[in-house]
Amino acid sequence: QVHLVESGGGLVQAGGSLRLSCAASGSIFRLNFMGWYRQAPGKQRELVAGIISSGSPDYADSVKGRFTISRDNAENTVSLQMNSLQPEDTAVYYCAVRQSTNRGDILYWGKGTQVTVSS
Repeated sequence: QVHLVESGGGLVQAGGSLRLSCAASGSIFRLNFMGWYRQAPGKQRELVAGIISSGSPDYADSVKGRFTISRDNAENTVSLQMNSLQPEDTAVYYCAVRQSTNRGDILYWGKGTQVTVSS
């Protein structure tokens, strides 16, 4: 089992910044992906940014140039620096990790943290 603890969400004005952090604990071996998803009301959950073990990042087109994901393999943490936030970024943000097992890959989710951007 992998336990994820998120921090850093909150309320910010448009143009401001927030930094989300996620720490993984428990059976934290063979984690081949760590990333952030978000879900706004009436919309499906979408990948915001992800990073694999080698360090290669991937971003949604809507956040490229504004968000930066980083992963600390030694401490099993992943962070998301969010700059130039806009009201359209308002959503519940979820940390997720993927673990490789003999039965296949398993996804673990955090409980989510609310990010609200005011106009």
